[in-house]
Parts: sequence; structure tokens; C-alpha cells
Amino acid sequence: MYCVGLTGNIGSGKSTVAGYFESLGIDIISADKVAKDLTKSNQPAFQDILTYFGPSVLQSDGELNRPYLRQLIFTHEPNRLWLEHLLHPMIREMIRFKVSQVQSPYCIIEIPLLTKKINYPYLNRILLVKSDPKQQIGRFMARDNSTKEDAQAILATQQAHVNIHLALADDVLMNTGTLKALQKKVAALHDQYLQMASFASS
Repeated sequence: MYCVGLTGNIGSGKSTVAGYFESLGIDIISADKVAKDLTKSNQPAFQDILTYFGPSVLQSDGELNRPYLRQLIFTHEPNRLWLEHLLHPMIREMIRFKVSQVQSPYCIIEIPLLTKKINYPYLNRILLVKSDPKQQIGRFMARDNSTKEDAQAILATQQAHVNIHLALADDVLMNTGTLKALQKKVAALHDQYLQMASFASS
């Protein structure tokens, strides 16, 4: 299966881009959705997280308070590293399984924190979505009902990965214009990926 890794910082428009690919009939695998599934209260990783962070990370329904947890990991690097060490191997294994179930000519794997291609040997190509930092902060605030300070803090931690993302990327999609313009760019990439997937399977 031909796999394209989709990455980029918060608010860059990854989910919108993924949605356009999905509208073209392409299967989408989201690392974030996989992570949410793996950290529900009935999953083994949940208890590890609860033991490490304590009951303050729980909502009234007994599930994780994800915005609060995200704040804890982006403002304290040891927390982030611990959680990544716990979850990333599980996420990669689940993505591998989902790739085996794909029915479309190729698939898009949305991986926000993609810094090492070696961790995802099933990726054939990497697409980086870039945007203006001001737009990113605005989108993140609107999406997560977050403060500007929180958005800036999270974006600052991810900015360190910009050069790594650029070095890994085979394609860079600039998301600084209209949604219509973005949709046209996705359609062009879709045609390109269809050809690549067909060539790879022949």
C-alpha cells in the first residue's frame, strides 16, 4: 500500500487537507484519533497516564481531560517525553494495522509530530502543510477555544521541528490562501499520488 505521511504544526490546516483527500475517496488514518482511542478509560495506557499525572487529569465522566493534559505536556518537557515514550510505539503499531485494512489506491496518514521517518517504514512520501504563524494561532484558538498564550506556547515548542519537517518533506503545501485554492492544490497532489501509487504497484 502506497502511504503518504501528512504532517505540520498546529493550525497549519492538516485536518482540512486530510478532509479534501477523503472527499476524493482516499482513506485517512489519523495518529491523533488513534491516540485518543488508545487512551480511553477502557484501554491499558489510560491507567499508566492516570498513575503518572494523578486524578487531576480526569474529567467528571472519568475520561481524560485532554486540553488540560496537553497543557501539562507542552509546558513541561519531561511530561511530554514520558507520554511520547508510552504512546508512540502503540500508535505506530495500530497505524500499521490500519494500513493493512486500506481499500483506496493510496492512503494518507496524518502524523502531527513526524520527526523521524525511520519510525514509520511504511511511509512512501511525506507531505508537509505550512501556514503563517498568525493564521496558525488563530485557527488553534478557534478550534480548541484556547487562549492566545496557550496557542503561542504550543506553537513555540513545535517551531523547533520546522527544519526537521522541511528536511523530511517530499512535498510542501502552503496553506496561506483561500480554501478553494487549497482544495485545488490537494486535487493536483491527488493526481500525482495516484500515478505514484500505480507505478509502485506495477
